[in-house]
Amino acid sequence: MAHRTTLEADRPTKTAKLGKKSAGGNPASSEDRERIFDLFRRWGYLEAALDPLGFFGPFKQPDLDGLSGEVAEQARGIYCGAVGAEFMHLPEPERRGWIAERVEAQPPEVDQKKILERLIRADLFEQVLQSRYLGTKRFSLEGVTALIPLLDSILDTAGEHGALESIMAMSHRGRLNVMVHAACKSPHEVVAGFEDVDPRSVLGAGDVKYHVGATGTYVTSTGKEIGIHLVSNPSHLEAVDPVAIGRARAKQTRYGAGSAKNVVPIVMHGDAAFAGQGIWAETLNLADLKAYTVGGSIHIVINNLIGFTTRPEQEHSSRFASDIAKRQSVPVFHVNGEDPDAVVRVGKLAANYRSEFGSDVVVDLIGYRRHGHSEVDDPTITQPRLYDRIKNHQPLWRIYSEHIGVQPMQIVEGIRKEYEEQQSKAREIKKIPHLRQLPGYWSAYHRGRFKPEYEADTGLDTAKLGEIADALVRVPQGFHVHAKIVKLLEQRAEMGHGKRPVDYGFAEALALGSLLLEGNPVRLTGQDTERGTFNQRHAILVDTETEQEYCSLAHLAPNQPFCEIHNSPLSEAACVGFEYGFSRDYPEALVLWEAQFGDFVNGAQVIIDQFISAGEDKWDLPSGLVLLLPHGYEGQGPEHSSARIERFLQLAGEENMQICQPSTAAQYFHLLRRQVHRSWRKPLIVFTPKSMLRHPDASSGIEAFTQPRFLPVVPDREVQDAKRILIVSGKLGHELRAERRRRKDTSTAIIFLDQLYPLLRPELSSAIDEHPNAREVVWIQEEPKNMGAHFFVVPRIGQLVQSKGLKMRSIKRSPSASPATGSAKAHELEQKTLLSLAFTTASE
Repeated sequence: MAHRTTLEADRPTKTAKLGKKSAGGNPASSEDRERIFDLFRRWGYLEAALDPLGFFGPFKQPDLDGLSGEVAEQARGIYCGAVGAEFMHLPEPERRGWIAERVEAQPPEVDQKKILERLIRADLFEQVLQSRYLGTKRFSLEGVTALIPLLDSILDTAGEHGALESIMAMSHRGRLNVMVHAACKSPHEVVAGFEDVDPRSVLGAGDVKYHVGATGTYVTSTGKEIGIHLVSNPSHLEAVDPVAIGRARAKQTRYGAGSAKNVVPIVMHGDAAFAGQGIWAETLNLADLKAYTVGGSIHIVINNLIGFTTRPEQEHSSRFASDIAKRQSVPVFHVNGEDPDAVVRVGKLAANYRSEFGSDVVVDLIGYRRHGHSEVDDPTITQPRLYDRIKNHQPLWRIYSEHIGVQPMQIVEGIRKEYEEQQSKAREIKKIPHLRQLPGYWSAYHRGRFKPEYEADTGLDTAKLGEIADALVRVPQGFHVHAKIVKLLEQRAEMGHGKRPVDYGFAEALALGSLLLEGNPVRLTGQDTERGTFNQRHAILVDTETEQEYCSLAHLAPNQPFCEIHNSPLSEAACVGFEYGFSRDYPEALVLWEAQFGDFVNGAQVIIDQFISAGEDKWDLPSGLVLLLPHGYEGQGPEHSSARIERFLQLAGEENMQICQPSTAAQYFHLLRRQVHRSWRKPLIVFTPKSMLRHPDASSGIEAFTQPRFLPVVPDREVQDAKRILIVSGKLGHELRAERRRRKDTSTAIIFLDQLYPLLRPELSSAIDEHPNAREVVWIQEEPKNMGAHFFVVPRIGQLVQSKGLKMRSIKRSPSASPATGSAKAHELEQKTLLSLAFTTASE
C-alpha cells in the first residue's frame, strides 16, 4: 500500500498498558516510554495518514515534533498510520486503557482473500449498474467500498457476542450495495428498481429505490445467522437515526432483560450530515439515558470528504466531521478507507468495544466519491482538482490485489458475469419485488383503509373500574407520599368508585391500567410526562424522604406486561422518531409521546411528514404511535396555544392517521383503549386539553366509562327544538355550552366533533338530523381562519349541510400570521366576541 498501515507487524508484541510502566528495563526508560506513548495516544490521530487522495493531510502537533528514537517510531507507527484512534477524551480510565491495550497489541490476522472478493463484489456491482443504466441515479459506493468488509467484520464480531439481529440505518449513498452484500438480497431484486416495473401498482405511492428498506439474513464466517433489517429512510439524511434506535430498543425489549448484545444497531452516516444535521445530535444524546439506551450503537461515517458540492471546511467548524461525538464518552476510530486490513481490524475493535462497555462507538471511514453527488451530476465544475485526481485513481480492489500479491482477474470475470446475469433476470420481473418482510408480530393487525370488522368495544363495567382504581392508588408500605398527592389519591379512589366525576388525568390512568391488565404493554414518554406539564398525571410518585420513585401502573398485578413512563430530554425530533421506531416493532403496545405544549411538536415536523403521515404510503410500513398534544386558546401567547391542527389535517389522506380532540375524560378513555383493541393500526394524533383537564364540564361520571365505544361525533340532546346547530371541537365547545346556559338559550344545539379525521359523515349526519327544525349549521373554532380545522372541515360539512337544504357559515378569528395574541386581555376580548357571534343569527 502507498501509506503505512496502523497495525504493522514490526511493533512489539507486548506494550505498556495505559497508566502503567512497561515490564522490565529501568524506571526512567519505562517512564519515558509512557510519556511518549501518552503523547501519541492523545495527539497521534491528528497526524494519521487518513485521506487516500492526499488532500486531507496530517495536522502537525507541536507536542509530537522532535520526538525520535525507537519508542517514538513505535508509537508513531501505531497512532499515526492508517488509523487515527481518538479516545483520550473519554473520562473513564478503564475504557482508555482497554482501547490502548488493543491498539498497541500485535494486530490480528485478517482473511485477505475474503476481503479482496468482497471489494471486487462491491465495486463490480456498481460498475454493472453504471454500464446498464447510464445516467440513472444510484448513489454509488465507489470510493468507499471498504464499507462492505467493514460491515462483515462488525457483524462477524457481533455474532461472536450473541447477536441475533442488526438494525441498520443509512441514507442513499451505497444503500443498494448494502442491500445486496449485508442484507443479502438477491441482486436481481434490488436491480429491478431500475426497471421501474408495474408502475400502476404505486400510483401516488411508493418511493425511489435508494430509500426503501430491506430484510434478510446475514451468515457470519462461522455460520451464525443474523437477521438484518435495513430501515427505510427519506432524503432527510439523518432522520432515520432515532427511528432505527427506537426499533432496536423495541426488539431488545421483546428479547427481555440483558438482550443488548442480541440486537445491534449499526447506523451509517454521511460526513456532511453527521456534522450538520441537528437530529443526529439529539439522537446521540439519547444513548445513555435509561428511557432510550440500547447498549450502544455502532456508527459509521461514510466519509467522502465532501457534501454534494460543499468542501469539509464549509461543512463543519472542527477538524473532523465526527467531532460532535466527542461531547459524550464515545471513542472515534478514523481509518483510511484504502487500507482494507486496517478497516477490518477497526470493525472488530468497534464491535468488541460496544460489547464490552455497552457504549456508542464511531468508525470514521475516510475515502472519496468517484462520481458526483449522483451519477447525473458533473463534479468537475466545482471540484476540478479533486476529480482530476479521482479520474486516474485505481479502484480499491486493484490496489489491494497488488498489495497482497493476488492476480484477481479470474475472480473479477466470474463476479462480473454473475451480476450481468442478475441484471438480465431483473429485466424479466413483472411485479415489484418485496425487499422486506414485516415481522410475525404484525400478522394480527391491519393497515390500509378502515373496515367495520376492525372495530372493538372499549367500555368496562363499574366493578372492574373500581378494581383498577384501587390498584392505581395503592402505594408500598413505608413509602412517604407528598401531602398533596395523598389528597389526590383519595380523590382518585372516589372517582374510581363513582363518588366523584372522573377527570382527564385519572381517565387516562384507568385506560392505561385496564390495557395493562388485559395484557397490553404501555410506553409513555415526553416532556415532563411523569408528573404532567399541568400537574395532571402523577404517574410516578416520589418518596418525600428518599426520592425513591414508584409507578403504580407498573405494579398492578403479578406478571403484567411492561409499563414504561419516562421524562424525555428537551427534544422533539429525536424523541418522536424514537417512539415511532419503537411502535414499528411493538404493534400490540400502546406507545405514546407527549409534548410539553402541543405548539412544540413542530420541532419534530420532519418525523411527522416523512414517517408518521407517509410511512405506510411510501413503504407499506404501519405504526400505531400516539401523539398527545396539549392544545387550546387560553391567553398564554402564540407558543402556548396551538398544536397546529391545520398541519395534521393537511397531511391527512387515504386514512393514513386518526386526528381527534376528545371533549370529555370518558371520551379520552375510550379513544386510548380503541387504539389498542382495534386490529387497525394507524398513528393517532390527540389534541389534549389544558384548562379543561379538571374542569367539571369535561369530567365524566363513572357510567360514561361503561359505554361501549368512543363517539367520533358527540350529539347534543340537551336541546329539543334547535333552530341553529353549532359544530365545534375541543375546549370552545364547553365554553359555548356555558354561554348557552348563561343566556338561557334553548334554540341552539352544540355538537362536538371529537374525530376530525377520518371525518365520519354518517355519524355527523345523524347528529344533525336529531334537530329537524334547524335552519342553519355553523362551524366555529378558536383558531384564525387560516389555521385550525376550518379549511378542512367547512367544505366537507358544507356539502353535507347543503344536501339537507340548510345554510352553512363559519365563525373564527381573522386570518393571522401568528396563532394567538400575546395579551391575556386581548385574548379575553377575542374570546367574548367569538361567543357572542356564535349566538347571533346571520341576519342580525
